[in-house]
Parts: sequence; structure tokens; C-alpha cells
Amino acid sequence: MIGTFLLALDWFGTAVFAVTGALVASRKRMDITGFMLLAAAAGIGGGSVRDVMLGALPVLWVKEPVYLGICIVAGAATFFLAHIPESRYRALLWLDAAGLSLFCVVGAERALEAGAGGFIAVAMGVASATLGGAIRDVLGGESPLILRKEIYVTAALAGAFAYVGLVGFGVPAAAAAAAGFATCFTIRALALRYGWSLPVYRARIGRSAEEVDRLDR
Repeated sequence: MIGTFLLALDWFGTAVFAVTGALVASRKRMDITGFMLLAAAAGIGGGSVRDVMLGALPVLWVKEPVYLGICIVAGAATFFLAHIPESRYRALLWLDAAGLSLFCVVGAERALEAGAGGFIAVAMGVASATLGGAIRDVLGGESPLILRKEIYVTAALAGAFAYVGLVGFGVPAAAAAAAGFATCFTIRALALRYGWSLPVYRARIGRSAEEVDRLDR
């Protein structure tokens, strides 16, 4: 039962992230091939990096082509439907938040299934959730969300940690997955709604030549 639940979660997350890739293609006025390319980059990019780092080769979408098929269908469908949302960028951000929340859980679960420890499982959850979007943004000529000061990676980290921690305490996997998703999505949604961000590094005035000279003595 739980295997079927997580599989459905994985497929849904792939479709959601694929749509975000296609929406980036729509903002760049690409042709239908570009839509499918960015859909695939977003939908299976993060999972591919995760599988390579875990040594789970060939990567999942090569073993199970249904993942690539989901991306192609989602990309092609978005080519014809992308004009419907009033704001494609806002739709992109909220769909990305949903995909982030789904994949931080699925990525962590895949790592645990591969025999990784809790710390690595959390890291793989974050990688699965964020790297596909980063590949999508780079290919689409956008500023990657993971490099902006807004809360993004932190939300995925919290979601993956919640899932792995609850599973470690013996909570049923379905309940842990729901909690991990809710944790990530809530943090990301609040960040989008209220413009939350973590403190950023601020440049400091450098030392004068005289101060450096005194320190060297």
C-alpha cells in the first residue's frame, strides 16, 4: 500500500515539476520541443542527480521510461494550455512549491530505500527537490531559485528532515510523508506570501593599510 502511495506521489511530483519547466519555456516563447526539453529537465533532472550520487544506475527514468513519458506529455500539454493562467510566473512559483514539497519527501524515501543513513537521506531529499528546478532555470535563462535569498532550500531541508526523522521514530511512512510535504509546503508558501528570506551576507569595510601593518607586527 505504502509503495503504491509513494509511487503515485513520485509520478505526481514529476508531472508538477515538468509543468514548471514548460511554463519557463512559455515565458521564453520556445517551440514545443523546447517545452518538452525543459519539462524533462525539471521533472527528472533532480532525481537523476540523486540516483548518480547514490550509485543507483541506470537512473530511474532509464529503468522506468514512464517518468520521461510523463514529462513529455506534460510539456506538450502545457504548450497548448500555458495561456490559461492569469500570471504564468505566479503559477510557476506555486507549482514549484508543490513539486519541491513532493520531491523532498520522495528523494529522501528513495535514499532510505537504497540503504543510505538518515543524514544522507535528508541531503538526497534536498537534491531531488532543488536541482531539477536549478537545471530548468539555467536552461531557460532564468535566475535559479536556489541562488536567491528567499527561503527555498531551507523549506526542502525542513520537509526532508521531518520525513526522515518521523520514519526514524517509527511513524508510518504515509503519515511521515504527509508531514514532510506539509512542513515544506507551509514554509515555502509563507515565504512566498510574506516575502520571507534568511539574512544575507553584508560586505564590511576593509582594513586600512595602517591597520594591516599593525596586525602584521
